Amino acid sequence: MDQAQALRNVVKAQNVNMAEEAKVFTITSGKGGVGKSNTAVNLALQFRKLGKRVIILDADFGTANVEVMFGTIPKHNLSDFVFGDLDLSDIITEGPEGIGFISGGSGILQLNNLNKDQLNGVIYGLSELNNYCDILLIDTGAGVSDSVLEFVLSSPDVLLITTPEPSSITDAYSLVKSVYKSKSFTVGHPNIHIVSNKVTSDDEGEAVYIKLNSVVKKFLNGNLNYLGNIPYDTILETAVRNQQIVSLSSPTSKSARAYFELANKLLGNSIPSSGNSGLFRFFNSFIKK
Repeated sequence: MDQAQALRNVVKAQNVNMAEEAKVFTITSGKGGVGKSNTAVNLALQFRKLGKRVIILDADFGTANVEVMFGTIPKHNLSDFVFGDLDLSDIITEGPEGIGFISGGSGILQLNNLNKDQLNGVIYGLSELNNYCDILLIDTGAGVSDSVLEFVLSSPDVLLITTPEPSSITDAYSLVKSVYKSKSFTVGHPNIHIVSNKVTSDDEGEAVYIKLNSVVKKFLNGNLNYLGNIPYDTILETAVRNQQIVSLSSPTSKSARAYFELANKLLGNSIPSSGNSGLFRFFNSFIKK
């Protein structure tokens, strides 16, 4: 019996109630420096304001942006849970406003190397994660890599962050192209939402989406969803330089208000339905790839 079948058997045996699962949103970008991690932490804070329990899984193995912005260094990461003797609660670091934070380390890339007993432990642990959050945000690395593609392809909803810069739009398209060309891709899964960052107006934000979506339609026969934009904001730029989170330090700034609107859209009915099936099926799908 292969590992994927073993995992499916464990899932069936656990009889998890999918309706109670936390929603999963993966945040990614075609290149670095476009505000991906900043979007993750600000959305997390806005979800908290809306009464949701939030955990961020930092899957950007090359940098430590989330922990820098949170001003905390985690003592443990996912490997300590998967391959060590720590409980899931032991590897969750508390950030501002009660936001949970898990450092992925190399643990999540090693999920495909688990034996049956380890699979059982992971499944028990992941079902326990529903006790700690209503929303799980995955902050991936930037660019097109195997690990980024696995996260994107496993997620029901993906927020693709881009800016008006031509190189950013080109890199975003490269990522979408890799997703569409993957043998694991199926139409509508993942549901890719474009967020235009650092724009000077609503029109510029929508123009970024139109440019990107037009080439996706023409060359990939696909369609992306426009979630909205984050305006260029000197207050946000200052917060980033000071390693602060603008939604916390300047909650009435235009960028913080824009993050609040995005969070509301993701929780409401104003985005196309992806059938967001929760974190349990996310990890199930991830491990099977």
